[in-house]
Amino acid sequence: MTSEAIRDPITDHLLTPKNSAFIVIDYQPIQVSSIRSMSQEELVFNIVHTTKAALNYDLPIVHSTVNIATGKNKPPIKPLMDVLAKYPTYDRTSINSWEDVAFKKAVLATGRKKLIMTALWTEACLTFPALDALKEGFEVYVVADAVGGTSVSAHEMALRRIEQAGGQLISKTQLYCELQRDWNRDATVPGFMDVFQNWDGSNPEKDFKG
Repeated sequence: MTSEAIRDPITDHLLTPKNSAFIVIDYQPIQVSSIRSMSQEELVFNIVHTTKAALNYDLPIVHSTVNIATGKNKPPIKPLMDVLAKYPTYDRTSINSWEDVAFKKAVLATGRKKLIMTALWTEACLTFPALDALKEGFEVYVVADAVGGTSVSAHEMALRRIEQAGGQLISKTQLYCELQRDWNRDATVPGFMDVFQNWDGSNPEKDFKG
């Protein structure tokens, strides 16, 4: 039971904690409450635990919100803010976060070319920056079960559009396993297990209305 030597974590074609960044966009009450592509409880559980995985592997995180400063929208949902409290948010007015100067500057500052992207809604605030990032030479990985749209069709068509443009669709569990890669990497195993052990099917994250 001898594992190969760890591949170069910078040049590895798979996601590693050293070659990727995590992007979180617009998990705010009105957006969450409008999701129809999955249950809102499942969505909140998935984005919170995907974010916990990003924290466990110490990924650079860029968190964006829309229209808080203008007073037209509320801050992100509490379960997400509970895990991202120490990270700044980049508030904007543009639907496409890639067209916001501060947000794009923050993404570029990570120095990572592999972007793990999550956003609400799939058909707008995820699709537009994903397409722009792809066009500028980034690799985009969408955590498909941690994002949502205003209908099943809207969600699926948006994912299809991103995939056709070259984006890669992954699941939260695939993300966890790809970042962990080997159980011999003991330091991150407890955090890996935590994202599964806190769900019993009867007590989902309920505080998604802010």
